[in-house]
Amino acid sequence: MSVNCGIIGLPNVGKSSLFNALTSAGAAVANYPFCTVDPNVGIVAVGDERLDRLSEIYRPKKQTPASLEIVDIAGLVEGASRGEGLGNQFLSSIGEVTALIHVVRCFDDPDVVHVHGRVDPKHDIEIIETELILKDLDWVEKRLARIEKKAKSGDQEALLQKKQLTEIGHALSAGSPARSVMHVWKDNPIQDLFLLTAKPILYVANVSDNAVITGNAYTDYVCRHAKQTGSEFVMISGKIESEIAAFAPEDATLFLQELGLSESGLCRLARVAYRLLGQITFFTVGEDEVKAWTLTQGTTAVAAAGKIHSDIERGFIRAEVFRYDDLIQFGSAKALKEKGLLRLEGKEYRVQDGDCIYFRFNV
Repeated sequence: MSVNCGIIGLPNVGKSSLFNALTSAGAAVANYPFCTVDPNVGIVAVGDERLDRLSEIYRPKKQTPASLEIVDIAGLVEGASRGEGLGNQFLSSIGEVTALIHVVRCFDDPDVVHVHGRVDPKHDIEIIETELILKDLDWVEKRLARIEKKAKSGDQEALLQKKQLTEIGHALSAGSPARSVMHVWKDNPIQDLFLLTAKPILYVANVSDNAVITGNAYTDYVCRHAKQTGSEFVMISGKIESEIAAFAPEDATLFLQELGLSESGLCRLARVAYRLLGQITFFTVGEDEVKAWTLTQGTTAVAAAGKIHSDIERGFIRAEVFRYDDLIQFGSAKALKEKGLLRLEGKEYRVQDGDCIYFRFNV
């Protein structure tokens, strides 16, 4: 499975508008439920000022940012876990992503119909979470039934799975997501346990343009809920982001300044989603290209080499590594070498966020 985020929420909360602004992919937008039937997939650049600073130093012919895959999933409705609306298809799509971006409507607009007739973030969040919990509970009960025979025979693996699944089932039955208990077994997890409520969540409060800085009572609730559940939170205005997406970069900057914003909400969203997925960035630098590469935290140097090309991984000799912060402080790779800050690392070195790496290899 690729590392990606799926945008979820009730119909008409601004999911597809957000996706369009993120990816400029032109997903259908309409004032009625289910205008997005098949998941749309887009690639989003992750803004990183370090890439710009490196490009100022190396002046490359090309600059390439890190990227994030975003999946736009059609709106869930109450009863989706029982197949209501297009529930089974949508829940299946959610199962295929790594993390969830839950868009919550936090604006009043009589011209945009709310599926339940009123704006109520608490109720909206509860509907989505209940449907995901019910789907997971059904899956856990079926999995428990399958391993019961093995557990009765004394099979140690089956007994462990039964214990874990039983505790997850109790949490789900009480209305809590699977992630609330699964951290207990992070060192010995059940394999192939693709529970929807085990996925990390970023809550996105979609506000009107006049609330993008101050927020409102709706966003206050979403922010509190995110903190209470150990989730991430970002507040954006889908309307503003859609307008920014149509501007040239320099015009977008001026527009943001006029609004009193230092950066777009989508820049913040992409960074937080990147962190939510446990991703880090390393850089390759030179006159031809300065490029940011995406890695899962804890990845080895040889595996990082494979991100660039399989031949580099296969013929890996060593990695020449220096820190971005050191380069900014001392100004050049030559100065770093003189100060002993250019290191040689082997295959098992764990790449750190902000590493600048040159790979030596031979095939």
